[in-house]
Amino acid sequence: MKKIKLNISLYILTAAFLFAGCDKKTNDSKEANNKAQAEEAHNHEEEGSANKEVELNEAQFKASSIELGTYSMKNLSEVINANGYTKLPPQNQADVSVHMTGIVTSIKIVEGQEVKKGQVLATLESPEFAQLQEAYLTSKNNLEFLELEYDRQKILSEENVNSKKVFQRTKSDYEIEKARFNSLDKQLSMLHLSKTSVNSVMAITAPISGHVTEINITLGANAEVGKPLLTIVDNSKLHVDLLIYEKDLYKVKPGQTVRFILTNQDNTEITGKIFNISKSFENDTKSVAVHADIVNSGQSLIPGMYVNALIDVGKREVQSLPNDAIVRADGREYIFILEEEHEHDKKESHSHDHDHDHDATEGHSHDDGHAHEHDEEEGMYHFQRIEVKTGTSQLGYTQVAVLQKIDDDAKIVLKGAYYIQSHLIKNEGGGEHHH
Repeated sequence: MKKIKLNISLYILTAAFLFAGCDKKTNDSKEANNKAQAEEAHNHEEEGSANKEVELNEAQFKASSIELGTYSMKNLSEVINANGYTKLPPQNQADVSVHMTGIVTSIKIVEGQEVKKGQVLATLESPEFAQLQEAYLTSKNNLEFLELEYDRQKILSEENVNSKKVFQRTKSDYEIEKARFNSLDKQLSMLHLSKTSVNSVMAITAPISGHVTEINITLGANAEVGKPLLTIVDNSKLHVDLLIYEKDLYKVKPGQTVRFILTNQDNTEITGKIFNISKSFENDTKSVAVHADIVNSGQSLIPGMYVNALIDVGKREVQSLPNDAIVRADGREYIFILEEEHEHDKKESHSHDHDHDHDATEGHSHDDGHAHEHDEEEGMYHFQRIEVKTGTSQLGYTQVAVLQKIDDDAKIVLKGAYYIQSHLIKNEGGGEHHH
């Protein structure tokens, strides 16, 4: 009897252990399934969080100064980085000075003014100018008399009417006066003095076309010989001098394209072509000056501007976007594209509702033009955020690769992406709808 009771107790204990093990296994399985579902949901949520949609109305769109466009194909890797300055050739800058002293009687230009070659810039007055003019006119009259006398004595000498000695003296006087006259004529031309009257006024004229950068004279001042009175520069022939180090010199050749931006201005890209490479090092820098013509300068460039440049030594072009088109959030990088289909559907719906309003309003037509203008004004702009991977970045542009398929003609936000991102963050604070 005791044996039977012992066996029953053993069976009961065994069954209890089996039930407990089954319950634990079931609970572990449920916990694992729940964890997997949670991870899957989290991954799905993370994947969905990358692509978000932002809606802007017309006023917000205009206020943000958003610019739309597409990729630019640029060589960002097979390049040489270089720094340099804008430089003006010596033949395109001039210091205006005088060969004779005089008092400044008028100044006809101001600094920064554009002038043409030969244009009168100022006038001087001096008694010495009058003396030169008087000597010139006297010499001119003497020369006319001596020329006639020379011709007369030449005929008489040929006919043996007078002696050769008289003819030789007349010829000598004529040649001396002729040389004197030519000298005075050149002096008056160089000094821009009148050759027809004695007025003691000299005009200072522009030796080249360009812009006046300095005026070092005032009314009543004494203009000194050899001292620059004005400076003129012609920036149309401006070029860029870039410093290339010895290790990269063998890669640089005339004809290669140079792209550069001005350090202290906007990121407008300017292109150029290398036309010459110096044959000596610049001072003690162990760098060589490379000279490049400017091809597409739409900027107001002046000599001495500092530039960052890229010299294209290869031809591998990649898809790139301005740095302003790329935003960073949560350790990822994104761009925004305009969802035209959403805008189109919105406008179609709005236009359809507007048609019903017109049908109910007497004297209005659907195609009157005014309704269309109203649709545009009230249009909404939908932007989708797309994740991208970035590569090399140069001169304000970065190589990009989108991580999902977008249309070839998609309108990408090139400028104003940070405004849209900030709008997205603000909406998220208030409960944004995720797509």
